Amino acid sequence: MSDTPVLFDLADGIARVTLNRPEAGNAIDLAMARALAEIAIRCETDTAIRCVVLTGAGRLFCAGGDVGLFKSSGDHVDALLSELAGTLHMALTRFARMAKPLLVLVNGPAAGAGLSLAIGGDVVLCARSAHFTAAYGTLGLTPDGGMSWWLPRLVGLRKAQEIILTNRRIKADEAEAIGLVTRTVDDEALAAEGDALAARLADAAVGALGAARGLLRQSLETSLDAQLEREVAAITRSGAAPECREGLAAYFEKRTPNFKGI
Repeated sequence: MSDTPVLFDLADGIARVTLNRPEAGNAIDLAMARALAEIAIRCETDTAIRCVVLTGAGRLFCAGGDVGLFKSSGDHVDALLSELAGTLHMALTRFARMAKPLLVLVNGPAAGAGLSLAIGGDVVLCARSAHFTAAYGTLGLTPDGGMSWWLPRLVGLRKAQEIILTNRRIKADEAEAIGLVTRTVDDEALAAEGDALAARLADAAVGALGAARGLLRQSLETSLDAQLEREVAAITRSGAAPECREGLAAYFEKRTPNFKGI
């Protein structure tokens, strides 16, 4: 296995990002957090990238922060956490605001910041063997990675309180039922399902998808009137873009639109 903490591959407009510390359950150390930040910047800025896929190598998706680092930091756990969480959050901010879809393939258990990474995608496919645990309370810590922002929006405040405060394990089927993930699939089908969905997203009107991501992210923090104004501005901009011209031409010519060719 490569010593590279995060693998990156780009083909056919699809950037594949793989957490690559399988011997440590893909636990996040400073090297991994820094690598994720660098990759997230590329994903945000590289116009050749039309879709980003995030997954983990090995049996786990991500075990969260590397607890071994906490012991080695002695009485300076606070300084370590500030750097580790701050660097990870740089990556997550860029993944969230990039103008292209993020597909997460949860190949196995996710805990702590791994849970935060897992649920931050626009579409989240979950292997049936996966499960989710907040994990912070047992270490006397509070959530990071955006968990306290994502969970109430995905599953509601009451369920988010239970997940974080009681540390109850959420199995894959329940995760789908409560809206934590998009869909649960058999373990052996995850890669193929992910490939098919990534290709579909990469073939779509990525500019419009990116604008839709922004609208959805803002929607729970604004009034209806303000959101309607944002929708008018967004649809006006998209209507002036080449993607719309191609989409309309394809519709009237009764063919499949070629958004990649724009």
